[in-house]
Amino acid sequence: MRYFGICIHLFVFIPSVITLQLKMSERQDCRFIRRKGDFMNNNQTSAVNNTANKTFTTKYMVELAAMIAIIIIMAFTPLGYIKLPGLTITFLTIPVAVGAIILGPVGGLICGLTFGLTSLYQAVTGGSVFTFALFNLNPVFTIILTVVPRMLEGLLTGLIFKALHNIKSVQKISYYIASLCCPLLNTLLFMSSLVLFFYNTDYVQAFVTALGAKNPLIFVVLFVGVQGLIEAGICFIVASVVSRALYAALKLNQN
Repeated sequence: MRYFGICIHLFVFIPSVITLQLKMSERQDCRFIRRKGDFMNNNQTSAVNNTANKTFTTKYMVELAAMIAIIIIMAFTPLGYIKLPGLTITFLTIPVAVGAIILGPVGGLICGLTFGLTSLYQAVTGGSVFTFALFNLNPVFTIILTVVPRMLEGLLTGLIFKALHNIKSVQKISYYIASLCCPLLNTLLFMSSLVLFFYNTDYVQAFVTALGAKNPLIFVVLFVGVQGLIEAGICFIVASVVSRALYAALKLNQN
């Protein structure tokens, strides 16, 4: 619970403080511009507009960097990965969901890529017994398995939120829907890739036999089981609350 509280504070505190500092700097620039306004020609005005655009881009990049830092911090604390026999429960879908909501589809994709790289690191170093075994079977397929589904997870979550948030009737619940879609997409995409690349291997077939699964669909349901529900439930609760508060805070700072 201590790590849980720390990460919640990181989600809200770091991006908000950084954005506030950038906003204060931007206001100082605006005051300077107003004092010099009487002496500026059209070319100088254009240059100021470009500076404002760069400030917005810088703000976005800093917020994105903050979300990436949170993912990396979580990845190397007990909160990021909870190791169980077979699968590893991950709560890194939470910062991916938050990043996709507040930073858009591209930001979500980059957050997902960061998540995927930490997952690949677990596979290469043996941090995850399951993916480590898969990596020894086929490194290329394991790279695809651990990275690509997480990238798509972030991208699709961002697109879902963007589409729903533009519909006034569902705008208020768009945070909750996107936060639930993120872990579900993670499970769906990861397990689909697992079945596609490794289902017929002896290693995965040992799990199929142990679970008594008669087909890939039943295998996925039994293999994920309670673990997938835990991931989805916690991500839904935490990411929806944090993303809604953080989205409002960052939007307020931009005004």
